[in-house]
Formats: sequence, C-alpha cells, structure tokens
Amino acid sequence: MKTHSLIAPTILIGLGSAFMLSKLGVLPPLGPLFAQGWPLILIVVGASMLLRRAG
Repeated sequence: MKTHSLIAPTILIGLGSAFMLSKLGVLPPLGPLFAQGWPLILIVVGASMLLRRAG
C-alpha cells in the first residue's frame, strides 16, 4: 500500500477523534475554530497536492 493513500484516512480519523474529544470535554470547543478556519484548511490541502505533483 502506498503512503499517500494513507494520508486522507489518517486526517479524517484525526479530525473525527479531535471533534469527539471536544464533545466529551477533553479538548476545548473546536466548532468556532473549524467554522472560521475551514478555508485555510482547503488552501493548505490544495497547495500540498499541487506541490506533491510538481515535485
């Protein structure tokens, strides 16, 4: 199995875990952070995909 095929599932599992821990009170609330930061997340993911293809 290639390494890059593990990146997306790992990110999804990490985000799901962080949101679940936030709901349980282990982590501070992530909702406002995610609501304001999602465009930056999309930019970073897109830029990383472009750099990976160019390199």
